Amino acid sequence: MSALLDWITVPLSYPFMQRALVVALLVAAVCGVLSCYLVLRGWSLMGDAISHAVLPGIVVSYVVGLPLAVGAFAAGLSCALLTGYFKENSRVKEDTVMGVVFSGMFGFGLVLFTKVETDQHLNHVLFGDVLGVSLRDLVETALIAGGTLLIVLAKRRDLLLYCFDPNHARSIGLPVRVLHYGLLVLLSLTIVASLKAVGIILVIAMLIAPGATAHLLTDSFGRMLVIAVAVAAVAALSGTLISFHIDAATGACIVLVQALLFALAFLFAPKRGVLVRAN
Repeated sequence: MSALLDWITVPLSYPFMQRALVVALLVAAVCGVLSCYLVLRGWSLMGDAISHAVLPGIVVSYVVGLPLAVGAFAAGLSCALLTGYFKENSRVKEDTVMGVVFSGMFGFGLVLFTKVETDQHLNHVLFGDVLGVSLRDLVETALIAGGTLLIVLAKRRDLLLYCFDPNHARSIGLPVRVLHYGLLVLLSLTIVASLKAVGIILVIAMLIAPGATAHLLTDSFGRMLVIAVAVAAVAALSGTLISFHIDAATGACIVLVQALLFALAFLFAPKRGVLVRAN
């Protein structure tokens, strides 16, 4: 028992590990909640698209001296708006448009990154650097994640109805277009908040795995939210501690634990049906 206690407490005796754990849990909370809506809406590829598309915004922000989060958010939102514009004004399907837009923006970001002299390491941008989180980074993540989480929870019923049945939401007078773009804004903010923890490559797992795991375990959306946050928090805590002991990338360890939890849920879920009751 003492060995297990030491395994948990020894890493937390270091200030950088304390900051890393707080940031990981903040990101886990907001990603866990938002993932339920993305899974229900079928927007896993949209999360992937926006997470890749933030790279040019990060580089441009660095060049002009703005906070990286500002550029990342602007680039992510631009990707979402461009996808919507091309979809509405062409015969090409949405997933195809997303693939073209995000890969183009990601490639543009990589070109910019190689042409700009910076002390930023590309691996940290792509895969996160949660162990290098400063107090300023922690505060920034807390503000973005906390604000996003409050908005999602405040509008949870409207967002649920929009994700579950957009036509019904429109018929009862809900502002469907506002909810659509509002959800995209919240998704972009969540990705920005997650950059330090897991980077732009692995954030998609944080945005999908908790909701997908919870979806296997319950047919109630209320319980799905709780389970998704719990799954994300367990993965964040255990992944951070594991990464310390095996000297591995923290973001990758967190994502690996989430994948393992999904596999366990798939194998042992009492039923693998479809979400049928929203409450």
